[in-house]
Amino acid sequence: MTRLTGNALRLTVFVGENDTWHHKPLYSEIVHRAHAAGLAGASVFHGVEGFGASSRIHTSRLLSLSEDLPVAVVIVDTEERVQAFLPQLDELVTEGLAVLDACHVISYADRTKNRGETDAKGKKSL
Repeated sequence: MTRLTGNALRLTVFVGENDTWHHKPLYSEIVHRAHAAGLAGASVFHGVEGFGASSRIHTSRLLSLSEDLPVAVVIVDTEERVQAFLPQLDELVTEGLAVLDACHVISYADRTKNRGETDAKGKKSL
């Protein structure tokens, strides 16, 4: 996995939560393949309501529980690495939507060292 800052490309893949790949959730397969490809990061976000190509509204509201809520898989890395990953996505997704957009990454790592906090010996870090 690479640590990423600066200009990047965000890939968002919209699928249904019931979509599968070899009896596994499709969103999980996408994340695992992104990890295996060494991409900088991937997250899955569960939607509470939405519609797609079928124009049927899927919702989590109690009165109309859906069995196929929307799921968004968001992957961020350099443009070259995301573009190289797209053929795997072509293999996996039979129905859904993928969106590519340029973004700027600001990475927050362990910043406590730079906040003047004291270490175990009581010394302040700069």
